[in-house]
Amino acid sequence: MSEPQYEYRTGIGTDIHKLVSERPLLLGGVQVPFELGLLGHSDGDVVLHAVIDAILGATGQGDVGTLFPDTDPQWKDANSRDLLFEVREYVKQYDWQVVNLDVIIHAQLPKMGPYKGQIKRQIAGLLETDFANVNIKAKTNEGLDAVGEGRAIACTASVLMRRRIKRTL
Repeated sequence: MSEPQYEYRTGIGTDIHKLVSERPLLLGGVQVPFELGLLGHSDGDVVLHAVIDAILGATGQGDVGTLFPDTDPQWKDANSRDLLFEVREYVKQYDWQVVNLDVIIHAQLPKMGPYKGQIKRQIAGLLETDFANVNIKAKTNEGLDAVGEGRAIACTASVLMRRRIKRTL
């Protein structure tokens, strides 16, 4: 019997949200203690939004705004963990699975070091993939632009997805 053959695809996702007062700071499904949070139609979790965009891009299914438009009141204050769960289940019906995910959080403050492990664990669990398949990095913008000036947090995510090729006779 021959080895299974797979189709592989990559996807890239990005997101950026403005920092504001009186909102919790959610990054990768983890509440990070900070005096500011991210403004957004949903909970503003730039990490999960970038991950969603990367997965949808790799599988040819559009983007977060297409599936969960900010013009739809149904998604107002939505929990981004729930959105990622829906996307995971959606692409699973087409037999897609995460091979690996690489995430960069762009934030001047707060420092991400103490939270990277929690974010990695949360995302791996949400995607039902091994902890080793997820990598979280953090970068400052060295005082440049809205992120560097502490007015926003951004995220970039890259994912490799695969699915078994189904042979037909």
